[in-house]
Formats: sequence, C-alpha cells, structure tokens
Amino acid sequence: MKRTKELMDLKDRVAIVTGGAGHIGSAICDTYAEHGSRIAVIDFNEELCEIRCEEITKEYGIDTLPIVMDLTDEKKLRKVPQTVTKKFGSIDILVNCAMLVEREPLKGWCKEFEKQNSDTWRRELEINLTVPFILTQVCTKALVASCHGSVINIGSIYGINGPDMRLYEGTPMGNSASYAASKGGLIQLTRWLAAILAPKVRANAITLGGVERGQPESFQTRYVYKTPMQRMAREEDVKGAALFLASDMSAYMTGHNLVIDGGFSIW
Repeated sequence: MKRTKELMDLKDRVAIVTGGAGHIGSAICDTYAEHGSRIAVIDFNEELCEIRCEEITKEYGIDTLPIVMDLTDEKKLRKVPQTVTKKFGSIDILVNCAMLVEREPLKGWCKEFEKQNSDTWRRELEINLTVPFILTQVCTKALVASCHGSVINIGSIYGINGPDMRLYEGTPMGNSASYAASKGGLIQLTRWLAAILAPKVRANAITLGGVERGQPESFQTRYVYKTPMQRMAREEDVKGAALFLASDMSAYMTGHNLVIDGGFSIW
C-alpha cells in the first residue's frame, strides 16, 4: 500500500492549466509545481503568462510552457495537445479554469436581467463551457495514454445555486445568467465526461465559493453573514482540492463536484 506522500506526488507528470496566469489558475499552478508537475500555462495575457511561467521555474525549478492565445480561436485551441506533447511528451492533468473576464466593456454583462445581452451570453458560454468541451476532447488521447489522466473543471456556486440579489444591492456588481448557465453546464459536462472517459480518465469539478478580492464592504458583509465559515474564500483554499483531484489521492473518484464554499450552499 502506497503512503500518502507517494499518492500526492506529481513528479514527471504534465499539467495544462487554462487561465493559469489568473488568480485561481496561479494558485493551482503553484500547487502542481510544488509537487513536481511540469506545467503548460494558457492565458490570453502575454505579459502575465510569461511572468507566471518565469516565477514558477525560478521558485520550484519546474519546466514550464507559456501558451498565449485567445481560447475562442478553435484552430489554435485544437493544436494545444501537439504543442504540449512536443515540449513535454505527455499530458496527465487538464484544468479548465479560464473564464470570461472583462478585457473590454461587455454589453449587458452582469446587468439587470432585462439588460443582459445575447451576444455576451454566447461569448460567456463559448469561453466557460465550449472551450472546456473542445480542449478536453482534443486532449483525451494523451490523457488516456497517461494512465493517470485527470480532468478538473472549475465550477461556481452559481452553477449549483440561484443568486441572492440582495447581496448586490447598492453596489456596481451584478450576476449574469450566462455565468450561471455556463457553470451549471460545466458541472454536468463533468459528470458526462466521467461516464464516457472512465476507466482510463477521471473527470471531476471544483466549485469554489466567492473569493475575497476587494469587493465593496457592504457586499462582503452580506456574503460573510450567509456563510457558516464567516469569511469569503481565498485563492489558497483551492490548493488542497486541486492537488487531491489531480493526484492518485483521488484515484477512485470521478464525476464528483467538490464544493469548497465555506458552507454557503448548505442553506
């Protein structure tokens, strides 16, 4: 029987993390690097992507590969497995973490329902749901060959809960229908993949609660009041789950949505 230290070891494995230069993606990349995995960081921000890879290599002595791209460019997206295997020779872990961010003003995004825009709806579903579908599809052959293949989709509490709009009163913040629909779809896609890809590849999801990131004080106060653990999430809260689902610690787990929300969704 293996010891837990052996089960969590990611040495010689290769991880792809989309949105890897972002807040949550960065925490996941650090976790895998700390445990020995080489990492392909995919992000649309060239400067941040390059910096993130340099930081990982310097701190952990891990070989990295920055891949700068617009994930909605399907031709480039479908070439990701070849790019990664050319560099590293294999793919063992795929983390679909990238999500829509407001690089430029998005019409009708996180506005009142009547003002939400169908073009923005389509874009959010494309990035949050269609991209994970395509990237998982094209990486499947390499994940199967790995014998440790693990797909991890990053969900949201709004993929399992309806929004309490009282949290947002008096703030410029909002909650988009497209975000909820895409994250709910991603969690169900995870279950579908688990059924189809087993037993060679596992597929699980992580649903993280609201992350504290300088939101208005009124929002944070209301959110914390609704959360049994009496705080918002921090980026490091995703680390344990990300390691658990990527490693052999969870070798007999697939199709699961691991909720890390401080109890927000229990009532």
